[in-house]
Amino acid sequence: MPLPLFLAMVAFVLAAAGGTIVLAFWADLPFIALSFAALAGSLMLGVRQWR
Repeated sequence: MPLPLFLAMVAFVLAAAGGTIVLAFWADLPFIALSFAALAGSLMLGVRQWR
């Protein structure tokens, strides 16, 4: 993978994560709820690899 493409992908992922956190705080969503949602999503995707 070329370096500029890799750096662009990293930048987009960081921007998406930052945007998610900003929107969660703007919507007065408790950070613990956002953390549990991220954990649940991670576990759901991880289960697919265990099969």
